[in-house]
Formats: sequence, structure tokens, C-alpha cells
Amino acid sequence: MASLLRLHSRAPAGARLPLDEFMPSKPKLGQNFLRDAQAIERIAAAVGGCEGRTVVEIGPGRGAITRALAGRAGRVLAIELDRALAARLCEEFAPERVTVVEQDVLEFDFAAAAAAAGERLTVAGNLPYYITSPILLKLAASHAALDRAVLMVQREVADRVAAGPGSRDFGVLSASVQMYGPVEKLFTLPPSAFSPPPEVHSTVIRWRFAPRFAEMGVKESEFIQFLRHAFAQKRKTLANNLRAAGMAATLVAAGLADAGIEPRARAETVALESFAALWRSLQSEGATAKNEVAPETTDTSI
Repeated sequence: MASLLRLHSRAPAGARLPLDEFMPSKPKLGQNFLRDAQAIERIAAAVGGCEGRTVVEIGPGRGAITRALAGRAGRVLAIELDRALAARLCEEFAPERVTVVEQDVLEFDFAAAAAAAGERLTVAGNLPYYITSPILLKLAASHAALDRAVLMVQREVADRVAAGPGSRDFGVLSASVQMYGPVEKLFTLPPSAFSPPPEVHSTVIRWRFAPRFAEMGVKESEFIQFLRHAFAQKRKTLANNLRAAGMAATLVAAGLADAGIEPRARAETVALESFAALWRSLQSEGATAKNEVAPETTDTSI
């Protein structure tokens, strides 16, 4: 494990601890530190039974959630990009309880960490708003190594991730994330719960990793690419988006009929099961090419 990660060792006795509240935040890193004690306990409780287990915390910052997790989990891997904060975390926590990893979470190897732990990992964290979607997609790509994640995100992102078909918030991010397991919104916090206060509310979500690809009879990478095609232009119908991706109009029409989808339906009204039925129909006719590159999407949430 140590050979794969950039680890910090604990500071010598007499070092300052715990982290003080006067370390300035770095706006470019999206640092808004949680200071609501009740919310911290609720997040730790939402993580669930983690006694003896390894928990990966994304963006521990000043260690507010880390403290709560360290008292519950067998071991915490705290992934912190800010060098000053990483060093200060090492001053507070014993290395056998909390291992501080100074690294960008987008480069963190969850599979290697899970192999070293001998178990699927639990993830927790207050995600920086500016890279929330890339982190969610990173977790999706690492799903085999993960059991569940309890994450704090911008309220609007939580609404999209947890949205169901028929909702105005249902889009490619909703569909892609939910293919890797169910998402539930737990509670929402006001800006005053953070220091400095952000300009938006934040919502805590719980995501359980239980991929649905095999159950639905679809291939993971190809189906996710297909969803990107389907949601490429939100104002267009599903049929128009698929035709714009190069699929023959006759095959698209037949596929929609086979899947029981209305010809003029928009992607946001279609359930994941129906998307899977459509993909299988189009795949059987050779309408979806394995080497297609998904077009750019106008959905800025991904």
C-alpha cells in the first residue's frame, strides 16, 4: 500500500493538535469546511457499520468528519490534496487509525486500496463542488472496489443524481450513476453550516454500489456511451438524438417500438429498464457500433 500512495508520517510529540479553525481556505480547491457538529455526527452515522473496516475519506480538510470516522472505523484513508492540511492532519491522528494520503482523488487507486484492505471500501466525503461530477464518475469506474459512499454535494447535483425518469432533473448523470446502484438523499445543510459559507445549500447522499448491467443484459461501457448519445441534446427527442449519433432512422423507430417507448419521447421520460430494452434491440440489429465516440453533451453536470 505504501509503495502505491504518497503517505505522510505522524509528526513528533509536541506538534500542534487538533487542527485549528484559523487555517484559511483555498477557494480554487473548493474548500468549504463543515463546522456543524450535529451534521458531522449524522454523516458518520449514515456511513453505517464500519467497525473494523477501511473507510476512504475524500477531502478531509481540517478533519471534522475524520474525527468522527476515526472513532468508528477500523482504519481511515484520508485523501487530501492540500499539502498544508495533509501535514496538519498527520499531526493530529495516529497513523494506525488514520493514514493521510496527499493526492488528487481522481488519481487514487481504489482497487489497490481495496486489495490491501482485503475488502470492498466504504467512502465518505465533502466533495469540492468544482469536481463533483468527475469524482462521481471516478467512483463509478471503481465500483468493484466499493461497497457504499456517503457524500456531501451541492443540492442541485444531489437532485440530479437521485432524480427518476419524468423529472426535469433526470439526465445522463442520473442514469449513469444509478446504473451502478441506488442513490438516496439523506438531508440538506444551509451555507451557515460551513466555513467559509458557500453560496449554495449542500445535500448528503448515500450511494450503494450494486451495478445493474448484467441484470439488464447490457454491456457496461457500451451502454454508458449509449446513454450519452440518448441525452446529448436535452431539447431533442430520444429518436432525434440517436439519429444524430449515426443510427438509421428505421432501426431507431423499430427499436423504440420493441422497447415500448413512444416515438416522440424525450430521454428524461424513459426508465433505465426501457433504455436497456432499446439498447438490446438496436444492438441486435447492429445499430450501435462498438467503436463509436459519444458526441459532446450539453448537460454541464457531467
